[in-house]
Parts: sequence; C-alpha cells; structure tokens
Amino acid sequence: MSSKLMEYFNRAPRIGTISTAGKDGSVDVAVMGSPRMVDEKTVVLGSGSNRTLANLRENPHAVYMIMEPGEGLMDWKGVRVYLTLKDLSTSGPAFDDYVDQLAKAIGEAARSMIKALVTLEVAEVRPIVDMGQGWEQSI
Repeated sequence: MSSKLMEYFNRAPRIGTISTAGKDGSVDVAVMGSPRMVDEKTVVLGSGSNRTLANLRENPHAVYMIMEPGEGLMDWKGVRVYLTLKDLSTSGPAFDDYVDQLAKAIGEAARSMIKALVTLEVAEVRPIVDMGQGWEQSI
C-alpha cells in the first residue's frame, strides 16, 4: 500500500459506503464517514448496533468505497478498499479513546451511538472503474 492511499482515504470532508454480507449471504451497504486509515494496512471505524456490525460479526469481509463525481463516467475518481476484520472491541482503553476523540470531533451525541470499535486490515485496493489501470490513477 502507499501513503497516497492513506492521504486520500483520510481526506476531509469525504464520505463513502461500506458493504458487508452476513453468513447467509444477505448484503448490506451503508453510508459511512468515520473510517480512518491509521497506517498503510489498517482501517478503524466506530459502529452503532446496525447491520454493518452484525454482518462483520458473522463474516469478516467488507469493502469501503469512496467516490468523487467527474464530468463523465471515466472521469470519476475513487477507490474500492477490500477489508478483513482484525478486531472488534466493545470496551477497553482503545474503545474509550476512540469514542472520546469522536465525541470531541462531532459532538457528545456520538458517545452513546458508538457500540463497537472495528479494526480492519486492507486486503486489496481497486479503482472504482476498473479498466486495467492501477488504483493510483483513480485517486
């Protein structure tokens, strides 16, 4: 991976979607702005009690997609970041630190909404429009 991906992934403001599937194959996609890359292979996000969290508990694979519109389809920018669950914590120092930071950034209401700190490993990165170019050309 590269620092270019990390810089792009953490750019603010930005929003993307996270796609997950349960063990039965039921698929969910959710709009999410909280994921952050903490190093070139690790993404962390806070989650409420929702389908994303339920699916990650059953199936460790997810995709986070960031899109930026362009004039035409081939001008759109963005990436699909394929992720694998490494850790899911609902308490402890790392969870508390994350919730404290989020509350400072977006308000105290976030404190009661976050039920889990999810840590994911970057498995693969692909452009949003895959015409054989590298993902670096798509961001």
